Amino acid sequence: MSWELPVPDLLVNLYSAKLSELAEKVSRTAVQIRPVLPPEMRLVVEWVRVHFSENWASEVSVAITRQPAACLIALDAGELVGFACYDTTARGFFGPTGVHPDCRGKGIGLALFSASLQTMKTLGHAYAFVGDAGPVDFYANAVGAIEIPAENKGIYEGMLRAKRPQA
Repeated sequence: MSWELPVPDLLVNLYSAKLSELAEKVSRTAVQIRPVLPPEMRLVVEWVRVHFSENWASEVSVAITRQPAACLIALDAGELVGFACYDTTARGFFGPTGVHPDCRGKGIGLALFSASLQTMKTLGHAYAFVGDAGPVDFYANAVGAIEIPAENKGIYEGMLRAKRPQA
């Protein structure tokens, strides 16, 4: 049995000056960020399944079927290189999000995060929750996200997880 340390949920103030600072910082990122179009759903969901996980692919499916779509994608020269979802597992939640391993370190994740938070603010959210936030320092440094004290894994406690086939 493997023991995993709990990964905290984070809180982001969408009215913080840090959000505007982040938008300015990522404005020069050389990718196109836009919502997924319905005819692209199968391509995006499969890309997430291959590069990340079955669970994330499920969340992306839900996000794309929202009206308007709650999944943004990053395109570099017409190629899918990243995605970010919001309002998927719960209203006000950011994530999941991911950038292709070959494209990391170019500001794409920050650009997706910034665009998602700006959209959430426009939709009327005052705060965003980063559920099960893996890279806590990434979010804290980007927008001053703070940890939400909790005794368990919150909304993800007891979640069913896909099992990998045995070789």
